[in-house]
Amino acid sequence: MAIQQTDKIWHNGKLIDWDDAKLHIMSHVVNYGSSVFEGVRCYSHDDSPAIFRAREHAQRLLDSAKVYRMEVPYSTDEIVQAMTDTVAHNGVWPCYIRPLIVRGYGEAGVNPFNSPIEVYVANYAWGKYLGHGDDSDRYTGVDVCVSSWTRMAPNTLPAMAKAGANYMNSQLIKMEAILNGYVEGIALDANGYVSEGSGENVFIVRHGILQTAPLGSSVLPGITRDSVLMLAKELGIPVVEGIIPREMLYLADEVFFTGTAAELTPIRSVDKIAVKDGSVGPITTMLMDEFYGIIRGKKRDRFGWFTPVPVPAKSKQPVGV
Repeated sequence: MAIQQTDKIWHNGKLIDWDDAKLHIMSHVVNYGSSVFEGVRCYSHDDSPAIFRAREHAQRLLDSAKVYRMEVPYSTDEIVQAMTDTVAHNGVWPCYIRPLIVRGYGEAGVNPFNSPIEVYVANYAWGKYLGHGDDSDRYTGVDVCVSSWTRMAPNTLPAMAKAGANYMNSQLIKMEAILNGYVEGIALDANGYVSEGSGENVFIVRHGILQTAPLGSSVLPGITRDSVLMLAKELGIPVVEGIIPREMLYLADEVFFTGTAAELTPIRSVDKIAVKDGSVGPITTMLMDEFYGIIRGKKRDRFGWFTPVPVPAKSKQPVGV
């Protein structure tokens, strides 16, 4: 989906015009990929915007920056405030929020220390990420493949940091899947075990047990992944975080993706092998009912997941979620 321009972008403590949010071609981030970022959803609750797990996203952003020795002059609370200010000013919701920390224009060379730290927050209207752009895939699932591209090995690029450079690997996974007729690819880790999709965590259900790969399998600690684990605990669904052999994707009773963009998306086939009978299974359905009930405001936000954005009543650009 093409980016739909909004009015302002938050940059280093100030709201600037969308078209003024520019970088020099010789910026460190352009030449060496030195950026960390987040993707955050803002939903509509009672006709007002509410950001999903804003503080957790802000903290992960700063954690990613710490791994790359990026000294950020803003706290978690200030990043959250930047997100709320941006959404409030632009008046566009539901929306996707993109906080970014990059190394800007400074010196040439791999050494990043003398390139300035730039912090941006943008928001824009954005709907469904996987599938057909409507609710149909929530009930029918999507078709995926196991990628020929391996996820980054430990001690190469840190998978726990959400860095822009990591997504070059993700692009290879995504492009291969699309060109071969699939919606998404699932990558294996350096040891051949299930890791994650190009931009999603993976869950399987086998004999009533919910399983997901551990962080040691080159897995990003997903905020939606954590949300599903919280829901499963509340619902009494047994959970195992452990290594998952590739063939378990074919033998699983249920498989689904989680992620800020993907939200909770069922998978109906892997490598053209149907997951069970190809329909969305009972545990996936149970988790979807709870997750979508909460984010749509139809069920109580009992986990305190939402940060309300105070805005005056105004027209907004609706986006399907």
